[in-house]
Amino acid sequence: MKLINKVCQILALLFGVGALVLFFTDYATITSNGQAITLVGSQLAFGSKITFAGATVDMAISADLLFCMILTILAVVCSIFTFFAKGFGSRYASPAFSIVAGIYMLVVALRSPWLYVDTRPLENVTSVTYSIMVLLTSIALLLMAVAGVAHLLLADAIRVSESKGRLSIPQKIVHFFRDYKSETKKIVWPNLKSVLKNTGIVLLMCLIVGGFIWLLDFGLGQLLSLLLGV
Repeated sequence: MKLINKVCQILALLFGVGALVLFFTDYATITSNGQAITLVGSQLAFGSKITFAGATVDMAISADLLFCMILTILAVVCSIFTFFAKGFGSRYASPAFSIVAGIYMLVVALRSPWLYVDTRPLENVTSVTYSIMVLLTSIALLLMAVAGVAHLLLADAIRVSESKGRLSIPQKIVHFFRDYKSETKKIVWPNLKSVLKNTGIVLLMCLIVGGFIWLLDFGLGQLLSLLLGV
């Protein structure tokens, strides 16, 4: 089990690094004034200066791709920490970041590129197309998440087997829902008469407090007007 756990840990890091590398490959091709220009993912995420048709153009930042790239970097960093940190913090964080980034990138890959590639600096844009790298990035991130979750569960199982009396993560989840179910059975729901009575009391108190605040505000306003001679 320890060997499989280590393999999952290494695979998670490799998939994460692979996804990060893919951000530096060709992501989108923009056709403007009959000429095509290809941008890599990092250029779309952070913006860049490009030379197009003899002029320098400042490409705008794609907030969606920037968000995905930052999450990917965080996932890779947390994945690296799993090799050194003894706690479960980075083991939880790495799959969490990679799942969110992978799903977001999958949405970006499957929807129209016009929604995520800012073409405003360019004129007469006729088409925007993705390369296969966008989809591959999302797949790599999702595979990283799968490997990260497998590593998390295996590491937890190893920790539980080495220390008696501790519950594994699945057991903790089942235990939580059992406690939740037992606690909900203890709830005493009020009848209609009690609900109407309590609602009336709350509304009455709101009116009384609101009236008091209004009178206090009106009185202070009049006093201030008198002192200022308005």
